[in-house]
Amino acid sequence: MGSTNFDTSDMTYPPSSPPPAEPPPYTTRLVTARLPERGARVSYTLLVLTVLVFVAQMSSQTLLGQDIPALLGMKINRLIDAGQMWRLITPVLLHGSLIHLGFNMYALYVLGPGLERIYGPWRFLALYLLGAFGGNVLSYVLTPGPSLGSSTAIFGLLAAQGAFLYQHRGLFGARSRAALMNIVMVAVINFIIGLSPGIDNWGHLGGFVAGGLFAYLGGPQLALTYVMLTPRLQDVRPPARSLQAAAIVVLLFSLLAWIGGA
Repeated sequence: MGSTNFDTSDMTYPPSSPPPAEPPPYTTRLVTARLPERGARVSYTLLVLTVLVFVAQMSSQTLLGQDIPALLGMKINRLIDAGQMWRLITPVLLHGSLIHLGFNMYALYVLGPGLERIYGPWRFLALYLLGAFGGNVLSYVLTPGPSLGSSTAIFGLLAAQGAFLYQHRGLFGARSRAALMNIVMVAVINFIIGLSPGIDNWGHLGGFVAGGLFAYLGGPQLALTYVMLTPRLQDVRPPARSLQAAAIVVLLFSLLAWIGGA
């Protein structure tokens, strides 16, 4: 049997058989989703506790002539060398003046509750303390003078907010990119201000790095889910990953303190 070759280049479809339609272009759909509902107990507890410690500092100076809480808890390198390792954490509760306290507590009030509602109480507390630890370690290694203040932890919160927005830029779109640029500008301005005499910028940098690292490795990982046809953002980061991230930060900065103090 012979074969016949057909040239299909000039073929046309009859009216009853239209050519296949092109698939519609990919489009994005904006949805309004609810974030996980959590309170901000830790943020407000830290704020109140820090204010109470400052009241104790002022009372001690008035009644005893010395700031006993600061003497017992501020970062003093020679006492850390002598084994008082709590001084790598406790400076976060101490402040040198009412203005110092006011700036830091305002920053905690602005940054803390929003982050805590996303992080949850225990992970937020870990973030705050890791920022304080990282900041005081870097200050211990690179700044010989004493220092105190919660700005180490505040810079950790700032870095964590930036890390969260960067990791979820595809989820939140243009708004997250604009907010991220704003955070970068705030951080740059504060680091420039930190170049002024009497400000421990190494502490700021250490807190920023520690908080950012923990946030990037163990912070919230939100995914869009639907519950009864209602869009929700759910944190799918396993708790074990957050514990691992905290351990990594503690290990790295402990190693830095050991090397710097050797």
